[in-house]
Formats: sequence, C-alpha cells, structure tokens
Amino acid sequence: MSTFDEDLFLKGLEQRKATLGAEYVTQNLAAADEFTRPFQEAMTAWCWGFGWGDDVIDAKTRSMMNLSMIGALGKMHEWELHCKGALNNGVTVEEIRAIIHVIGIYCGVPQALECFRAARKVLTEAGQL
Repeated sequence: MSTFDEDLFLKGLEQRKATLGAEYVTQNLAAADEFTRPFQEAMTAWCWGFGWGDDVIDAKTRSMMNLSMIGALGKMHEWELHCKGALNNGVTVEEIRAIIHVIGIYCGVPQALECFRAARKVLTEAGQL
C-alpha cells in the first residue's frame, strides 16, 4: 500500500515553490536520490500540502510562525531558507526584527544573535538592508 498522495503532493509543490522559490525547489527535488526522494515527496505533501494547504492561516502568518519556531529550535540553515520565504510571503523587515526580539526573550540572546546574523545575510542579498 502506498502512502503517496499525488494531489496533496501537487498542492504542496505549488505552495513550496511560491514560498521558497521555484528554482530552489526544482533543484532540491532534482538532487534527491533513491535514498532521499521518499522523504522529499512526503515532506512536500505533508508539510506544504497538508500543513500549508488550507486557507485558515494566511501564508504570511505561517511564515512568521515558522521563523519563530525554527529560530527557537536553532536550525539556522532552515531559518535562513524560511526567512527568504517569509519575504516572498510579505513579511517585512520590521516584522522579522520583532520576531527575532521574541526569540531573544524566550530562547535567549545568543539565539537571537544567530537569527540576526542570518537575517542580515538574507536581507542584504534581497536588497532590503
């Protein structure tokens, strides 16, 4: 029995590309091999199709939530990626700063400093700093 849901995958693929950029997603999926492809497909369907696939919470708010949670976890590669996605979803520089302030309050100053470093890189590359 297959757990692959093609409709959910396609819905997730559309949202993933809209947030992270079509070029990034296409390259990421193309780089998947026999070992990692099932995970890539499942995460596209589950995270992006199921998790992001309804209209209950708008994409901007979801991006802000992701920055907070990923920042709390200290997963800086993913935080940087989602910071780029947050900009695509309409999150402003001021909102990113405010999110980092909350991360600093609840997760500590060192983690906020890591988020500021990553944000500065992303915002500079995006021409927003």
